[in-house]
Amino acid sequence: MITIYGIKNCDTMKKARKWLDEHSIEYGFHDYRKDGLDKQQLNEWVKLLSWEVLLNKRGTTWRKLPEEVRYHIDEKIAIELMLAQPAMIKRPLLDTGSELSVGFSPENYKQLFKN
Repeated sequence: MITIYGIKNCDTMKKARKWLDEHSIEYGFHDYRKDGLDKQQLNEWVKLLSWEVLLNKRGTTWRKLPEEVRYHIDEKIAIELMLAQPAMIKRPLLDTGSELSVGFSPENYKQLFKN
C-alpha cells in the first residue's frame, strides 16, 4: 500500500496528490495534524533517511524556534521537535512500500512509478 504523509492544506502536498490522482495511482493519505504521528514510525524514518533529510528548515515553524534551539539541533532534539510539531517534517513523505521519498517533483515521482 502506498501512503503519502503530510498536511492536507500544504501546497506541495496538493501538487503531489494531484499528480498521483492524474496517474491513477492508488494511495492512502496520512494527515499528521488529523491522524497524529507515531514515534516509532518517525524513528524508523530517521534511521532510513536521517533527521537532516526529514527536518524542514525552510518553514515558518523552524524560523519561529529560538536561535539557540536551531543552533544546537541534533537527532534527539530534531525528533522531539518533529513529534511535537509535525509541520516541521518535510512534505510530502511518500512510502511506496519499498522506498521512501521526501519532497515532490514530477520527475522524481515519474521515476518512482516507472513500472
